[in-house]
Amino acid sequence: MSDYGGSDAGGDDWDDQPVEDFDDAADFDAEVERTEILGQEDAQGEIDQNTLPAAARGPGPIPKEQRLTTPYMTKYEKARILGTRALQISMNAPVMVDLNGESDPLAIAMKELRESKIPLMVRRYMPDGSWEDWSVEELILPE
Repeated sequence: MSDYGGSDAGGDDWDDQPVEDFDDAADFDAEVERTEILGQEDAQGEIDQNTLPAAARGPGPIPKEQRLTTPYMTKYEKARILGTRALQISMNAPVMVDLNGESDPLAIAMKELRESKIPLMVRRYMPDGSWEDWSVEELILPE
């Protein structure tokens, strides 16, 4: 019951709208056009990567020798690494440093980060869709 005395349904004319019939042919035509633009399909229905134009193959990883980004770890990367590693430690992942009586997962993760022993990678995406992979050991920590 609503405050204005009517029913909560909002109106009785909601089912008076005609039902539209959708045609699956439009979806089929779009798929055929995509295949014609991108490349030829093989016998299993997969698109052959060799027939794709260079721009449609998609970007990939950037080799270590051609990295463009700075080797400094950002505060956002540090926060994500510490949070991820602390969660792993709290779920009984093996610890890479001596505990010395420490039981707080975040404190253990901070100690691992100081000693550069966190077994994680940082993936930095470029505007073109390619990426750079950095290990935590390679990155310079913020002060």
